[in-house]
Amino acid sequence: MSVQEHWQMDASAPELYERYLVPAITSVWATDLLDRIAPRNGESLLDVACGTGVVARLAAQRGHTGRLVGIDLNAAMLAVARAKSDAVEWIEGSALDLPFEANSFDVVLCQLGLQFFPDKQAALAQMVRVLKPGGRAGLSVYSAIERTPAAQAFVQALDQHLGTESSRTKRSEHLSCEAQEVGVWAKQAGFDAVEVLTVAKPITFPSTLDYVRFQLTATPMAGLLKDKAATERERLIVSIADDTASRLDRAMLSHGRLTFPQESFVVTASLR
Repeated sequence: MSVQEHWQMDASAPELYERYLVPAITSVWATDLLDRIAPRNGESLLDVACGTGVVARLAAQRGHTGRLVGIDLNAAMLAVARAKSDAVEWIEGSALDLPFEANSFDVVLCQLGLQFFPDKQAALAQMVRVLKPGGRAGLSVYSAIERTPAAQAFVQALDQHLGTESSRTKRSEHLSCEAQEVGVWAKQAGFDAVEVLTVAKPITFPSTLDYVRFQLTATPMAGLLKDKAATERERLIVSIADDTASRLDRAMLSHGRLTFPQESFVVTASLR
Protein backbone atom coordinates (compact mmCIF):
# COMPACT_ATOMS: atom_id res chain seq x y z
CA MET A 1 0.00 0.00 0.00
CA SER A 2 1.41 3.37 -1.00
CA VAL A 3 1.48 6.37 1.31
CA GLN A 4 -1.20 8.09 -0.77
CA GLU A 5 -3.43 5.02 -0.62
CA HIS A 6 -2.89 4.74 3.12
CA TRP A 7 -3.95 8.34 3.63
CA GLN A 8 -6.85 8.32 1.11
CA MET A 9 -6.34 11.98 0.37
CA ASP A 10 -9.47 12.40 -1.78
CA ALA A 11 -11.39 14.17 0.99
CA SER A 12 -11.84 17.65 2.42
CA ALA A 13 -9.60 18.93 5.20
CA PRO A 14 -12.34 18.53 7.86
CA GLU A 15 -12.94 14.96 6.71
CA LEU A 16 -9.22 14.20 6.86
CA TYR A 17 -9.08 15.85 10.28
CA GLU A 18 -11.82 13.52 11.49
CA ARG A 19 -10.26 10.48 9.83
CA TYR A 20 -6.71 10.90 11.14
CA LEU A 21 -6.35 13.55 13.85
CA VAL A 22 -9.35 12.51 15.90
CA PRO A 23 -8.24 8.88 16.42
CA ALA A 24 -4.59 9.80 16.91
CA ILE A 25 -4.90 12.87 19.14
CA THR A 26 -8.22 14.47 19.98
CA SER A 27 -9.98 11.27 21.04
CA VAL A 28 -7.20 10.79 23.59
CA TRP A 29 -7.90 14.17 25.17
CA ALA A 30 -11.68 13.78 24.83
CA THR A 31 -11.52 10.55 26.83
CA ASP A 32 -9.35 12.21 29.47
CA LEU A 33 -11.72 15.17 29.81
CA LEU A 34 -14.88 13.09 30.09
CA ASP A 35 -13.24 10.75 32.59
CA ARG A 36 -12.32 13.71 34.80
CA ILE A 37 -15.68 15.50 34.64
CA ALA A 38 -17.82 12.32 34.58
CA PRO A 39 -21.13 13.79 33.35
CA ARG A 40 -24.09 12.13 35.05
CA ASN A 41 -27.09 10.82 33.15
CA GLY A 42 -29.71 13.51 32.82
CA GLU A 43 -27.21 16.37 32.94
CA SER A 44 -27.12 18.83 30.06
CA LEU A 45 -23.70 19.15 28.41
CA LEU A 46 -22.25 21.81 26.10
CA ASP A 47 -19.14 21.13 24.00
CA VAL A 48 -17.58 24.52 23.13
CA ALA A 49 -15.41 24.81 20.00
CA CYS A 50 -16.48 21.26 19.28
CA GLY A 51 -14.86 20.86 15.86
CA THR A 52 -16.09 17.56 14.43
CA GLY A 53 -17.69 16.87 17.80
CA VAL A 54 -15.53 14.17 19.33
CA VAL A 55 -16.28 15.12 22.95
CA ALA A 56 -20.07 15.26 22.60
CA ARG A 57 -20.10 12.19 20.36
CA LEU A 58 -18.04 10.22 22.84
CA ALA A 59 -20.44 11.21 25.62
CA ALA A 60 -23.32 9.93 23.48
CA GLN A 61 -21.45 6.70 22.74
CA ARG A 62 -21.04 6.19 26.48
CA GLY A 63 -24.83 6.25 26.81
CA HIS A 64 -25.31 9.75 28.19
CA THR A 65 -29.03 10.48 28.44
CA GLY A 66 -29.06 14.26 28.98
CA ARG A 67 -29.10 17.05 26.42
CA LEU A 68 -25.92 17.18 24.32
CA VAL A 69 -24.97 20.33 22.38
CA GLY A 70 -21.88 21.10 20.31
CA ILE A 71 -21.04 24.61 19.11
CA ASP A 72 -18.34 25.76 16.69
CA LEU A 73 -17.71 28.62 14.27
CA ASN A 74 -16.50 26.31 11.49
CA ALA A 75 -19.42 25.19 9.35
CA ALA A 76 -17.35 22.59 7.50
CA MET A 77 -16.29 20.91 10.74
CA LEU A 78 -19.91 20.93 11.93
CA ALA A 79 -21.00 19.29 8.70
CA VAL A 80 -18.74 16.35 9.52
CA ALA A 81 -20.09 16.29 13.08
CA ARG A 82 -23.69 16.19 11.85
CA ALA A 83 -22.87 13.33 9.49
CA LYS A 84 -21.34 11.39 12.37
CA SER A 85 -24.11 11.80 14.96
CA ASP A 86 -27.71 12.92 15.22
CA ALA A 87 -27.71 12.40 18.99
CA VAL A 88 -26.17 15.86 19.47
CA GLU A 89 -27.54 19.34 18.70
CA TRP A 90 -24.93 20.94 16.44
CA ILE A 91 -24.95 24.75 16.44
CA GLU A 92 -22.81 27.21 14.48
CA GLY A 93 -21.76 30.02 16.79
CA SER A 94 -19.02 31.81 18.70
CA ALA A 95 -17.55 30.89 22.08
CA LEU A 96 -17.36 34.64 22.76
CA ASP A 97 -21.15 35.04 22.51
CA LEU A 98 -22.78 31.72 23.31
CA PRO A 99 -26.39 31.71 21.99
CA PHE A 100 -27.89 30.23 25.15
CA GLU A 101 -29.74 31.60 28.16
CA ALA A 102 -27.93 31.90 31.49
CA ASN A 103 -28.00 28.79 33.66
CA SER A 104 -28.63 26.46 30.69
CA PHE A 105 -26.12 23.65 31.23
CA ASP A 106 -24.88 21.39 34.01
CA VAL A 107 -21.55 20.74 32.28
CA VAL A 108 -19.45 22.78 29.84
CA LEU A 109 -16.45 21.22 28.14
CA CYS A 110 -13.87 22.77 25.82
CA GLN A 111 -11.23 20.51 24.38
CA LEU A 112 -8.17 22.11 22.79
CA GLY A 113 -10.03 25.28 21.87
CA LEU A 114 -9.18 27.93 24.46
CA GLN A 115 -5.85 28.78 22.81
CA PHE A 116 -7.62 29.93 19.64
CA PHE A 117 -10.07 32.38 21.22
CA PRO A 118 -9.10 36.01 20.59
CA ASP A 119 -10.46 36.92 24.05
CA LYS A 120 -9.91 33.97 26.36
CA GLN A 121 -11.33 35.79 29.38
CA ALA A 122 -14.56 36.56 27.55
CA ALA A 123 -14.92 32.95 26.40
CA LEU A 124 -14.45 31.67 29.94
CA ALA A 125 -16.95 34.22 31.25
CA GLN A 126 -19.48 32.94 28.69
CA MET A 127 -18.98 29.41 29.98
CA VAL A 128 -19.64 30.64 33.51
CA ARG A 129 -22.77 32.48 32.34
CA VAL A 130 -24.41 29.45 30.72
CA LEU A 131 -23.58 27.09 33.60
CA LYS A 132 -26.20 26.36 36.23
CA PRO A 133 -25.38 26.90 39.93
CA GLY A 134 -23.29 23.94 40.97
CA GLY A 135 -22.28 23.38 37.34
CA ARG A 136 -18.92 21.98 36.28
CA ALA A 137 -16.50 22.75 33.48
CA GLY A 138 -13.55 20.94 31.97
CA LEU A 139 -11.00 22.36 29.54
CA SER A 140 -7.82 21.12 27.96
CA VAL A 141 -5.31 23.33 26.16
CA TYR A 142 -1.86 22.59 24.77
CA SER A 143 1.02 23.93 26.85
CA ALA A 144 4.15 25.54 25.36
CA ILE A 145 5.14 23.93 22.08
CA GLU A 146 8.63 23.18 23.42
CA ARG A 147 7.01 20.64 25.77
CA THR A 148 5.64 18.54 22.88
CA PRO A 149 8.72 17.26 21.01
CA ALA A 150 7.14 16.34 17.68
CA ALA A 151 5.36 19.69 17.37
CA GLN A 152 8.56 21.54 18.23
CA ALA A 153 10.61 19.55 15.72
CA PHE A 154 7.94 20.07 13.07
CA VAL A 155 7.84 23.88 13.41
CA GLN A 156 11.63 24.02 13.29
CA ALA A 157 11.58 21.99 10.07
CA LEU A 158 8.83 24.21 8.65
CA ASP A 159 10.86 27.33 9.35
CA GLN A 160 13.88 25.73 7.69
CA HIS A 161 12.08 24.75 4.49
CA LEU A 162 9.28 27.31 4.10
CA GLY A 163 10.48 30.38 5.98
CA THR A 164 10.14 31.69 9.51
CA GLU A 165 6.49 32.76 9.18
CA SER A 166 5.34 29.32 8.05
CA SER A 167 5.14 27.88 11.57
CA ARG A 168 2.90 30.64 12.96
CA THR A 169 -0.30 28.62 12.64
CA LYS A 170 1.14 25.55 14.34
CA ARG A 171 2.65 27.62 17.12
CA SER A 172 -0.73 29.26 17.73
CA GLU A 173 -2.12 25.87 18.82
CA HIS A 174 -0.06 26.17 22.01
CA LEU A 175 -0.12 28.52 24.98
CA SER A 176 3.18 30.04 26.05
CA CYS A 177 2.15 30.67 29.66
CA GLU A 178 2.33 28.45 32.74
CA ALA A 179 -0.51 26.42 34.24
CA GLN A 180 -1.01 28.90 37.09
CA GLU A 181 -1.93 31.68 34.66
CA VAL A 182 -4.68 29.57 33.09
CA GLY A 183 -6.10 29.01 36.56
CA VAL A 184 -6.09 32.76 37.19
CA TRP A 185 -8.06 33.32 33.96
CA ALA A 186 -10.69 30.84 35.10
CA LYS A 187 -11.06 32.41 38.53
CA GLN A 188 -11.25 35.92 37.10
CA ALA A 189 -13.98 34.72 34.73
CA GLY A 190 -16.10 33.73 37.72
CA PHE A 191 -15.38 30.08 38.50
CA ASP A 192 -15.34 29.38 42.22
CA ALA A 193 -13.23 26.23 42.46
CA VAL A 194 -10.45 25.73 39.93
CA GLU A 195 -7.78 23.05 39.53
CA VAL A 196 -5.19 23.03 36.74
CA LEU A 197 -3.09 19.95 36.08
CA THR A 198 -0.21 19.52 33.65
CA VAL A 199 -0.88 16.26 31.83
CA ALA A 200 1.16 14.40 29.21
CA LYS A 201 -0.30 11.73 26.92
CA PRO A 202 1.56 9.41 24.54
CA ILE A 203 0.57 10.09 20.92
CA THR A 204 1.36 7.68 18.08
CA PHE A 205 1.34 8.06 14.31
CA PRO A 206 2.26 5.32 11.81
CA SER A 207 5.32 7.36 10.83
CA THR A 208 6.79 10.85 10.94
CA LEU A 209 5.81 11.19 7.29
CA ASP A 210 2.18 10.50 8.19
CA TYR A 211 2.31 13.08 10.98
CA VAL A 212 3.75 15.76 8.71
CA ARG A 213 1.49 14.89 5.78
CA PHE A 214 -1.54 15.28 8.01
CA GLN A 215 -0.39 18.64 9.35
CA LEU A 216 0.09 19.96 5.82
CA THR A 217 -3.10 18.61 4.26
CA ALA A 218 -5.83 18.38 6.90
CA THR A 219 -5.32 21.51 8.98
CA PRO A 220 -5.20 25.24 8.14
CA MET A 221 -1.51 24.71 7.34
CA ALA A 222 -2.62 23.17 4.04
CA GLY A 223 -2.54 26.73 2.77
CA LEU A 224 1.24 26.68 2.92
CA LEU A 225 1.39 24.27 -0.03
CA LYS A 226 -1.85 24.99 -1.89
CA ASP A 227 -0.10 26.83 -4.72
CA LYS A 228 2.53 24.13 -5.25
CA ALA A 229 2.31 21.55 -8.02
CA ALA A 230 1.61 18.01 -6.81
CA THR A 231 5.18 16.80 -7.31
CA GLU A 232 6.67 19.81 -5.53
CA ARG A 233 4.15 19.51 -2.71
CA GLU A 234 5.07 15.87 -2.21
CA ARG A 235 8.80 16.67 -2.31
CA LEU A 236 8.38 19.31 0.38
CA ILE A 237 6.29 17.05 2.61
CA VAL A 238 8.93 14.32 2.45
CA SER A 239 11.77 16.80 3.07
CA ILE A 240 10.01 18.38 6.04
CA ALA A 241 9.23 14.92 7.45
CA ASP A 242 12.86 13.84 7.15
CA ASP A 243 14.00 17.06 8.81
CA THR A 244 11.42 16.63 11.60
CA ALA A 245 12.58 13.07 12.28
CA SER A 246 16.22 14.17 12.40
CA ARG A 247 15.41 16.51 15.29
CA LEU A 248 13.74 13.87 17.46
CA ASP A 249 15.08 11.41 20.00
CA ARG A 250 15.54 8.12 18.14
CA ALA A 251 13.48 6.34 20.78
CA MET A 252 10.43 8.20 19.46
CA LEU A 253 10.95 6.58 16.03
CA SER A 254 11.05 2.95 17.09
CA HIS A 255 9.86 0.43 14.46
CA GLY A 256 9.22 3.23 11.99
CA ARG A 257 6.38 4.73 14.03
CA LEU A 258 6.32 8.16 15.62
CA THR A 259 5.45 8.15 19.32
CA PHE A 260 5.86 11.25 21.43
CA PRO A 261 4.55 12.82 24.65
CA GLN A 262 2.04 15.61 24.14
CA GLU A 263 1.52 18.01 27.04
CA SER A 264 -1.63 19.94 27.91
CA PHE A 265 -3.03 21.90 30.79
CA VAL A 266 -6.27 20.30 31.97
CA VAL A 267 -8.63 22.57 33.90
CA THR A 268 -11.51 21.39 36.05
CA ALA A 269 -13.69 24.13 37.53
CA SER A 270 -17.07 24.54 39.18
CA LEU A 271 -19.60 27.06 40.42
CA ARG A 272 -21.20 27.17 43.84
